[in-house]
Parts: sequence; C-alpha cells; structure tokens
Amino acid sequence: MTAKLFTPFTIKNVTFKNRIVMSPMCMYSVETEDGMVKPFHLTHYESRAAGQAGLIIVESTAVTPEGRISPQDLGIWSHAHVEGFKKINEGVHRHGAKSGIQLGHAGRKAAVQEEIFAPSALSFSDAYKTPKEMTIEKIQETIGAFKSGAKRAKEAGFDVIEIHGAHGYLINQFLSPLTNKRTDEYGGSTENRYRLLREIIEAVQEVWSGPLFVRISANEYGEGGNTIEDMLYFAKEMHKQGVDLIDCSTGGVVPVKVKSYPGYQVNYAEIIKKEANIPTGAVGLITSGLQAEEILQNNRADLIFIARAFLRNPYWPKQAADELKVTIEGPEQYKRGWNV
Repeated sequence: MTAKLFTPFTIKNVTFKNRIVMSPMCMYSVETEDGMVKPFHLTHYESRAAGQAGLIIVESTAVTPEGRISPQDLGIWSHAHVEGFKKINEGVHRHGAKSGIQLGHAGRKAAVQEEIFAPSALSFSDAYKTPKEMTIEKIQETIGAFKSGAKRAKEAGFDVIEIHGAHGYLINQFLSPLTNKRTDEYGGSTENRYRLLREIIEAVQEVWSGPLFVRISANEYGEGGNTIEDMLYFAKEMHKQGVDLIDCSTGGVVPVKVKSYPGYQVNYAEIIKKEANIPTGAVGLITSGLQAEEILQNNRADLIFIARAFLRNPYWPKQAADELKVTIEGPEQYKRGWNV
C-alpha cells in the first residue's frame, strides 16, 4: 500500500503529486529593499521542488511597502515584481511541483522605515514602533492591495494563493481582541473582527479562481485572546466563502514564550478539519515521514507543511520516502544516486 503522504491531492483544478508542502518561510534575502526576487530565491525554491515537494509556497510577500516584516522581504506591490516570480515558477514547475505565494501585511510587526499601520495604535513591544490606527480609507486601500497582489500572482503563474492571517501580522491583529480595540464595524464582536479578512477574501476572489488557502494562528497563547470557538467561527465563515484549506499555525499575536514539541500544533488542524468541515494543513515541528503519515492516516489533516526540516534538507521527501519504505521518482539529473 502506498503511503498516504505520497498520494495525490486535488483542489479545484490543481493536483499536487503528494501531500508534502514547503511552508512559507521568510528568507530575508532582498538586498536593496525593493522587494525584488534575487538569485538566492531562484535557487532556494527550485531546489526544494527538485527534492520532490508537492507544493512550494513562497515566503510571506508584502502587498504594500509598509507591510513588509523586514526590508529584506519580497514584495508584490508593483508590476515590476512579476517577472522575478515568473522565474521562480519556471524553476518550481520544471520538477512537477505546484507553486504558491503567501500574500501578507505585517501591520504593527513591520520593522521598516515607513510609517506603519494596525487596527489600533498599540505596539507589539518596546522594540517595535507604535503603529498608526488605520482609517476606513486605509483599510480599503489595503484590501485593494491584496486584490492587486493576487492579480499579479496570477500573472506570474502561481497555482495557489495563501492569505497570511497568522503570527500576529495585520489580518491576525484585526481578528484578535488582544490587538483590535476598535469601536467601529471592524472591531468589537467576533463578526466585526472577521470583517477585514472577509473583505480581503472577497476582493481576492474577484481576480483569482484557483485554490485559496488561509493561514491562521489557532492559539494566541494570551489571556483574553481568541478561543477555539472563535477560531471555529472564523473557519466556518471561510468555508462558506469558498476558502479551500486552512493552514493551522499558532502564536505571534503577543510576545509570549510558546512551549513547542513535535506536532504541537497538529491538534488544531484536526479540530478545525472535523468541526468546520474544511481541509486543513498541519505544521509545527513535523520532522519525519512516520510522523507525517500518522497525521494523514488518522485523518487529522489533509496536507503536511514542512518548514525547518526543509531548511536542513532540500530533499526531505526522499528522506520521508525512505522511512516509509516507498520508492519515489527523483529528478532526472540525480537518478544515479537516488534509489541505491
């Protein structure tokens, strides 16, 4: 019997050859603060595709200059960025992998020279600038930036878009009562706190009909933060809106130390998958093929997002296949050393 990790998974018109996803991870490799793809990015993403990941998701890519997590982050706020992403996609697709991009905005966690914005004028910590509270006009401008980013992502040839609603960045800041102290239609009730994400999803869907993922922080690790009931409300609303998969991470909303251990976030993917009836991705110290296979066989998630293990080993899928005693095809260039 073929290991489930190496079975195909189809969303809409896109089929991933296996259930292994390279999770989006900041590479801090833009050298001139212009958000442009550099040679490192081409090598980094293609090498993981050659390693036989089913889906490669490019790091959090800023939809506005002030939305960058750092000045070294990729951007997609102008048409000039499209050509570099086309080159990334050429390399990824060359090896039979699908490509995705995570569209993001850092909000109050942006460490950039520009003026920064958030739902409320609360700094993340003493090490961060205090953001300016977003006006309704600024909110609408930002929603438009996500829409424009999605349109450029389509032009660049991506197969999947993921909206970054986790790790304490802008969308997460609106979702959380810890960071959203607004008294207008974008704050207060759970429904109001969801409004920004709802409107971003709607805007993206106007220009994008392919697979749409959303990453969330399912546990905020802060007293008074969102509960699992809040998260299930958000997940069910996303499902109604046509989001195809929820990528279940945790943390980053407030500066607290998180106790991590193998698979420490998987339970959230399982709960949301079963209670909200929506496909999920599991992430968080998943490092072995056996661990990934257990998650899939027990129907706890649909896709396995591998992060740091992919930084250590671009050929992690081969390592996992060997553990599970499965033979997978390697890139033509490496076949002499692939299955020996």
